[in-house]
Amino acid sequence: MTPLDKSLSLAGFAARIESGMTVGIGGWGARRKPMALVRALLRTGVTNLTVVSCGGPDVGLLAAAGRISKLVAPFVTLDSVPLEPHFRAAREAGALEFEEWDESMFLWGLTAAAHRLPFMPVRAGIGSDIPRHNPRLRTVTSPYQDGEELLAAPALTLDVALVHLNRADVRGNGQSLGPDPFFDDLFTEAAEHTYLSCERIVDRFTGPPQSLLVQRQNVTGVLHTPHGAHFTACAPDYGRDEAFQRAYVRAAQDPDAWRGFEEHFLAGDERAYQRAVDGFARREATV
Repeated sequence: MTPLDKSLSLAGFAARIESGMTVGIGGWGARRKPMALVRALLRTGVTNLTVVSCGGPDVGLLAAAGRISKLVAPFVTLDSVPLEPHFRAAREAGALEFEEWDESMFLWGLTAAAHRLPFMPVRAGIGSDIPRHNPRLRTVTSPYQDGEELLAAPALTLDVALVHLNRADVRGNGQSLGPDPFFDDLFTEAAEHTYLSCERIVDRFTGPPQSLLVQRQNVTGVLHTPHGAHFTACAPDYGRDEAFQRAYVRAAQDPDAWRGFEEHFLAGDERAYQRAVDGFARREATV
């Protein structure tokens, strides 16, 4: 291993995450979430996390395990299921603090952090109830002749960012082959440390240069996690596992069913998870 090789194991990554950190999680809803990294965190005792995410099952799993103290998000969805069930239960129980942001405000909050600015002005949110429900938000007046009042989206500064991409090299460069980069590049630029998981490690990238989404200077560790976004989509490598997602949602409705789901899919390491998922897919194929 050379000094330029940033390869990490899942256990090595998880050991670097401490309770109380602010953790940004890339992806969008149930699309290209770094689920192998989230599952690795579930195998530790880390807690009291502030999570910043365009949320999906990443938020759901961490909320179900009681690891989140505060969530900053514009939504928490499974896409084909409008509201993530564990997030819904946590909100109804008052188990976590929720700071809601508009998607545009979220974009500019990450941009402010990436550029090391205290805030970015944005028109989104003005005239809505979001500032009323989020007292952290302030307005600013343009210093120019227009004098427009704008919302000041504060910087979403992160201790760590977790992202999952299609391809990466061991130096920390990452490539997105799907149709949407989401905000993953901004997450890496807004964070002090970034952990990048990927479907495949490559020596050389092919494809258009704009697909090289993540740059090595922003990455602390690289993890090879094939099928590591499951059960979310990682286009074009694979789509969302709708059958598994339905099983996840059903289990989330009942505490006993959820305990059984955890024991079957989440009690072991990542290899055990992937084996259990393969067994689930084989059973579904025979129905």
